[in-house]
Amino acid sequence: MLAVSLGLRLWGIKQGLPFSYNSDEATHFVPKAVGFLGGDLNPHYFLNPSAYTYLLYVVLVAWFGGGHGLHTAFAHDPTSVYVVARVVAAVLGTASVWLTYLAGARLFGRWAGVLAAAVLGLAFLPVFYSHLALNDTPALAPVALALWGVARIVRPANFASQVRHFEPQGQSSRSRTRDYALAGLGLGLAAATKYTGGIVLVCLLGAFAVDAGRGGRRGAAARRLAIGLAVSLAAFLITNPYVLLNHHAFLQGIRDQASAVGVAKLGTNPSNGWLYYLWTFTWGFGWVPALAGLAGAILLVVRRRLAYAIVLVPAPLIYLIYMGAQERFFGRWLMPIFPIVAVLAGDAVVEAVARVARARRVAALVAGAAASALLLAQSVAADIHNDAVLSRPDTRNLARSWMVAHIPVGARVVIEPIVPGNWGERWRQYPTAATSRSLAGRPLGGPARPIHVDQYESYLFPALLSRYIAHGYCWILTGSQQAGRAFVHPSAARGATAYYAALARRGRVVYRVSPYGAGSRPPEFNFDWSFDYYPRQYRLPGPAITIYHLGGGNCGRA
Repeated sequence: MLAVSLGLRLWGIKQGLPFSYNSDEATHFVPKAVGFLGGDLNPHYFLNPSAYTYLLYVVLVAWFGGGHGLHTAFAHDPTSVYVVARVVAAVLGTASVWLTYLAGARLFGRWAGVLAAAVLGLAFLPVFYSHLALNDTPALAPVALALWGVARIVRPANFASQVRHFEPQGQSSRSRTRDYALAGLGLGLAAATKYTGGIVLVCLLGAFAVDAGRGGRRGAAARRLAIGLAVSLAAFLITNPYVLLNHHAFLQGIRDQASAVGVAKLGTNPSNGWLYYLWTFTWGFGWVPALAGLAGAILLVVRRRLAYAIVLVPAPLIYLIYMGAQERFFGRWLMPIFPIVAVLAGDAVVEAVARVARARRVAALVAGAAASALLLAQSVAADIHNDAVLSRPDTRNLARSWMVAHIPVGARVVIEPIVPGNWGERWRQYPTAATSRSLAGRPLGGPARPIHVDQYESYLFPALLSRYIAHGYCWILTGSQQAGRAFVHPSAARGATAYYAALARRGRVVYRVSPYGAGSRPPEFNFDWSFDYYPRQYRLPGPAITIYHLGGGNCGRA
């Protein structure tokens, strides 16, 4: 299972390179790690915690033989640096599969642990985001580590195999203290890798409630919990020291993050967060695994396995309620609760097979094989399709190759913000991220604010085409990742829809590349599915790209 999980995470690991087309990957973790070479270990960035960044710094310096080797590689061969950083994410994602097995096996037995590991190891979103140097997948490893520690608290080694209510047990206090410390270590590292990974605190508090209810020794359980929380705090601060050393910037980063999730992103499909995350479960985790996880939670309550229910059920519910209440939502933000739901799904399937087979070995094997195939088929198909897509050339790389061959160096071009800044450095680019006044063609002067990439479509107007021509910007590259946003929310981007219509009339298409298979109808625009490639229509990674040439005026007739 681990070999398969790692293989799926490494297949297509070089996608997009030498350019990183994920803005978070291109600006947050790898560049911040390389920036530590200057001697300042303060990340000066707290929208995300820094544990993964520090880990990358250590690994990259060791891999490239020191700071000078890393600096040289990042300057002249960024592909090698990003590949190493992505492999770190893939390895940590695979480690989360192993740790989820340990947690599931401890709680519900070996077969439940194997199925839980298979569900997490093959789920689409964890596999896809293992291909990027982001903190989403690495955070799953400490989340699963905390879950394993919690499992050891709830079900000690000498505990009965079936726990239906709170029961006394004879595990030593020292051993239980180690289990709390293990859970606390995972909790601290989870929050230090991705803030939302701290949701496993709910599981730890549930385990404390179970522990305190056994034998009436609440004081001893409270002391053990205090030790676990102290270990958690120490792990968080050691891997995020500037939380204290630069606490004003840290608090400002937290406020900025809270403000960001409170504002809807242009192009996000009209919906509420709760429905969006429930829908995300159906493809990012899988229909059958999601339903099995729900069934597992219900079974724990119905069968009065209260110790497990208190530990495993509240955390996903609280997480969904809180995250769904925000104005901004992405599928990958759901991932921190995947290990918990995977354990619930594994237990539910084992219970179902046991009831069907009724202790007959052959029937159990057949039922188990059928249930496993049903549980994992959707994820396997999605992973193979996605990895095959990732292993092919990105549409943005293909478009750039055409531009290198056909557009002279120094020519003036308009490139929508779907690529990093160095992508078009050989040409003179129109300032699409410049002040809102200049992009809208309004008179300059007075205070003006930069345009965020998420609001680019709000500042497009048909009159811009005349402005382009007047200043000699004759080549225009558009991409569906940006243009699609305007058509999801036409009322918020009326100027953009008119702009694209005018561009189609006034511009001549000189190059076009589609990521979709021949004869395939493009899927309806979805922000998540414009960055990952779950829909079967995808043949290549990247957006649909069209390059236009404007004529007349300073653009001539070439």
